[in-house]
Amino acid sequence: MPIKSTPKSIVISTVRSAFNNRFEKEVLKMIKVILKDGAIMEVEKGTTIIDVAKKISEGLARVATCGTVNSEVKDLRYELNEDCKLTIETFESSLEGKKAYWHTSSHIMAQAVKRLFPEVKFAIGPAIDNGFYYDFDVKTAFSDEDKEKIEQEMNKIIKEDIEIERFSLPKKEALELMKDEPFKIELINDLPKGEEISFYKQGDFVDLCAGPHLMSTGKVKSIKILSSSSAYWRGDEKRDVLQRIYAISFPKKKDLEEYLARLEEAKERDHRKIGKDLDLFCFSDYVGGGLPLYTPKGTIVKDTLQREIEKICRSYGFEKVSCPSLANISLFETSGHAQKFNDELFRVSSPKGHEFVLKPVQCPHHTQIYASKMRSYKDLPIRYMESDKQYRAELQGSVGGLSRVYAITIEDGHSFCRIDQVKDEVINMCNIIRDFYTRMGLWENHWVSLSVRDYDHPEKYIGSKEDWDLCEEMLQEVSDELKLEAKRCEGEAALYGPKLDFMFTDALGREVQIPTVQVDFSTPKRFGLYYIDKNGEKQTPVMVHRAILGSYERFLALILEQFKGALPTWLSPVQVKILPISDAHIDYANKIKKEFEENDIRVEVDDRQEKTGYKIREAQLQKIPYMLVVGDKEVESNSVSVRTRNDGDIGTQKIDEFIEKIKKEINNKN
Repeated sequence: MPIKSTPKSIVISTVRSAFNNRFEKEVLKMIKVILKDGAIMEVEKGTTIIDVAKKISEGLARVATCGTVNSEVKDLRYELNEDCKLTIETFESSLEGKKAYWHTSSHIMAQAVKRLFPEVKFAIGPAIDNGFYYDFDVKTAFSDEDKEKIEQEMNKIIKEDIEIERFSLPKKEALELMKDEPFKIELINDLPKGEEISFYKQGDFVDLCAGPHLMSTGKVKSIKILSSSSAYWRGDEKRDVLQRIYAISFPKKKDLEEYLARLEEAKERDHRKIGKDLDLFCFSDYVGGGLPLYTPKGTIVKDTLQREIEKICRSYGFEKVSCPSLANISLFETSGHAQKFNDELFRVSSPKGHEFVLKPVQCPHHTQIYASKMRSYKDLPIRYMESDKQYRAELQGSVGGLSRVYAITIEDGHSFCRIDQVKDEVINMCNIIRDFYTRMGLWENHWVSLSVRDYDHPEKYIGSKEDWDLCEEMLQEVSDELKLEAKRCEGEAALYGPKLDFMFTDALGREVQIPTVQVDFSTPKRFGLYYIDKNGEKQTPVMVHRAILGSYERFLALILEQFKGALPTWLSPVQVKILPISDAHIDYANKIKKEFEENDIRVEVDDRQEKTGYKIREAQLQKIPYMLVVGDKEVESNSVSVRTRNDGDIGTQKIDEFIEKIKKEINNKN
């Protein structure tokens, strides 16, 4: 029987169908990856971040530490299975990149401790903003000799260049793996149901960890243990006391050497030491830790700062208000702060049945001054300012110096305005910030963040899209008009609105955020605030928050470290020290002192029976801007021999001449 031939059309159709199926399969395997520079790379589905880095360049792959996929930080081993935005992070490029590097370093330290102390139990070992630490449960505290051995073992592990592997386990298996680690078991049991339980393995060491981590231990180059201390498990003084080791690591030995040099510099600039040496503030166990006591000299500095801030703000239309430190809890429940700061609230009660809260913030109080009477659109903007105590119940182990305290003196300001006035209010506040930080000599070294929404998750924010769009546009216009060159930072906005955050780099190279201007749609609505518009209708005002120096405590810590205690003359608690050469010159010294005081110059006389050279050295250590030596020659010529803390002896001047010069310097805030 003859074989029938297949029609040509059917053959073509079959071939085309097979080709299309194969083509579709190949295309479906490909995804689009949008890189940081906007370039689009097509890769196969399932390609890892490290593989993408290799496709870009082998050099990038060598220094890559992690990746940011659609705003989420991911491990280099993470597989890309759909179109996405990808930024390859490195140690040099971002804090996320550094933290991945330091997180791996913390595991190297844990492995080293395990080798040397086999009975150790592990708690947590996170990366922090400057390095990393790990908490260990050991029988005795680590000695200096122990830490030296641990550091040597860490360097051995680095040289071994052990591959780091990531894997996940179901909860039951994870608990079995960690059965001898009580702290890890607690962490696993606290994970939400369905949460991935991931581990990282390097050689014989395995740790519960979400990552991200480097590809091997050899990627870490220079590492150094810095210090050790005790720490409570989960910060709870009722839980286990652990031993914490702090350390740092860098890709280059030179970077480590520079960091250690900065640490030595930091010791000299430590505001706690400077504050004690200059007699500015103190602490008392009777009063309680975290509650600074300002001495007469420290109070002069704080009050001078406050007067300067209030003077500038008053010129921009702010009026000073004063509110009590106590409030009914309902005030903060309405504002939302009771929920936000629930664990940080100081609750106050009395035998007579009073139940209050020490205020954690001042803005809710200011809303009640606004609400105390009817407001017209013609009354707006209404601007309040206040410098007063706020209270936060910080963890007892976290307070220290002025950087973190329970009683915080906050410099605060709020403007209630119409939506069409927001831009002008923000401009005013930015100008105040510029004026003040220029006078402090800090303006040059800063950048500005335009903190906007996370556009992929609008549900996280309060207020309408239209309000957000308008205010973000206005903040961008402010940045353009004032030449702030603000960097747009998505996801950094406040819950209630966008903001401008001013970031400064201090003398030690640390980045600190102090001034801020924040637009708030939420708080006025929560409190039912309104004004009557030109049509006689009720409208909700917008609230614009501003902080110029923020907390006086933290700001004072910053400037003491910035200037090594040598505050500018206008801010120095003692501006002039008069040094009589002998007792015969004390009357003349006191006569000069009176003239200075009449001219509002802060002055002291050192009338001790000490050598003049000794008095000069003492005044130098006290960072006094001007020292006036007076002896027979100065008495006869009605003059003073002038020394400065920076230039030493600058010659003899008539008293009137010197007073005129220093008053000009003080008034100009030079």
